[in-house]
Amino acid sequence: MSGPVLVIELAEAVSLAVIQRLREFLVRSSARFEENRVGEYDLNIHGASLGITDSRGVDGPRPVLVSLMGPGIGDEAIFEAEHADEVDQAPLIGFTPTHAVDVIAFCNSPVDHVVTVLLTAAVMDVIGGIANAELREDQLPIVADLPGIVATMTEPWPAAYGSAEFLRAWAQQPGFRLLK
Repeated sequence: MSGPVLVIELAEAVSLAVIQRLREFLVRSSARFEENRVGEYDLNIHGASLGITDSRGVDGPRPVLVSLMGPGIGDEAIFEAEHADEVDQAPLIGFTPTHAVDVIAFCNSPVDHVVTVLLTAAVMDVIGGIANAELREDQLPIVADLPGIVATMTEPWPAAYGSAEFLRAWAQQPGFRLLK
């Protein structure tokens, strides 16, 4: 079963030095770490390394893929396909993304949603960017006033853009769950 996905939109390519810092963070935080290519990491992440103390009955590290994509790094076709349906993001977030990072959980338990959002926030602490989170329609009022929110939209689908601070605040909301 696949789990939740978050995207970090980036205004420019990530330097090799920053990619190395990201890699080092992921190695420290993971029970299993495989580098598929520079910028793409298949891992089992320790929830405790993200500050998660309640595993909600799910034991062990959680399987996640962290994939940097865009021109010059890899998965250019995936980046283009994912952004082909997007609205013009520049008015919403202040730039047109040239690169992105997908954070993809491979499981869908409640703890996987928390791991995904907090891992995305931690990746943003290293590389920057703006999180792009698709929402259920009923989640828009919940996220609209959270700290770190940059923009929300309803068309063509509900979504929120925000900082790492936004992601962490959202994860604290009762009944938190990402849109799959």
